[in-house]
Amino acid sequence: MPVLISRGADGIARAFVNMCSHRGAQLVDPGVGTARRFACPYHNWTYNQEGDLVGVFKQDDFGQLDTSCLGLTQLPIAERAGLIWVTLSPDSKLDFDAFFAGYDEMLEFCDFASMNHFGTRILAGPNWKISFDGYVDFYHLPILHKNTFGPDMSPDALFHRVGPHQRVTGPRGNWAKLEGRPTSEWPESVLTGGVWSVFPHGSIAGFEIEGHKIYQVARVFPGATADESVTYLDFISTAPKTDEFIAAANKQIAFLENVVRDEDYATGLKIQRTVKTGAKKVLHFGRNEGGAQYVHGWLDALLVTADEDLNELFRNGIDAGRITNY
Repeated sequence: MPVLISRGADGIARAFVNMCSHRGAQLVDPGVGTARRFACPYHNWTYNQEGDLVGVFKQDDFGQLDTSCLGLTQLPIAERAGLIWVTLSPDSKLDFDAFFAGYDEMLEFCDFASMNHFGTRILAGPNWKISFDGYVDFYHLPILHKNTFGPDMSPDALFHRVGPHQRVTGPRGNWAKLEGRPTSEWPESVLTGGVWSVFPHGSIAGFEIEGHKIYQVARVFPGATADESVTYLDFISTAPKTDEFIAAANKQIAFLENVVRDEDYATGLKIQRTVKTGAKKVLHFGRNEGGAQYVHGWLDALLVTADEDLNELFRNGIDAGRITNY
């Protein structure tokens, strides 16, 4: 679904389906910019930042028209932890507080509101669930990524779960030194490290470069067919946009893009081909692969939950017994 996000003069961010109310043309192309009005490129119907229809080309010739009910279709939106969250269903009654379950308060530690954008990459991949499994799986790190960053990584993982979300980190020897110290004295690397998995398809991972942390924000979407997915990788950091840091960021972005595309997704595409054969009726997730187990446990629960019952599901959670290492 094409989405248009606009922050009005009142400072409020609003989200709309990027679609003219006249004949359905897309109002704006993908990108970032500044505009007080959004004019349809097809017939010049014009909307303000609040989504109201404020102009109709040759309206006198068009005929009777109640412009008050022909604004853009609004989508539920929330601003939390310096990020904008949009639900792609105009009629959704999702309770964002129930959905986040306090996870947004944890994400505040990352200070996303103060970050600059350093680049975006778009990657094609296999089925979105196969693609996303890799973002919550540390078991494969020293094997699949043996020629990149794998030798420095442990296959073991710790899971901190909040609602349907989870933060995945590797065990660190220096954590023992924090025993007995209040969390207010813990270093930032402990509070913000690891992979922040946002259910159902988001992942945030930080990497240290040039004395700053740059975050890879991944959003994995279903593709045109069940065999395909599209991943948007955005790279953000609190670092200033100096020539030196931009050069370092571009080098890191190229490295991460190659790892995801040539290692993770290249393997995922092969998995896509093999599972379609049906040769194996069952695949196995070990108790050390709790990240993917947790995601799929929640997906299974969503599939049998009516829209009107989603808020109750997010408030109550899923059956912990379904996750072997929960």
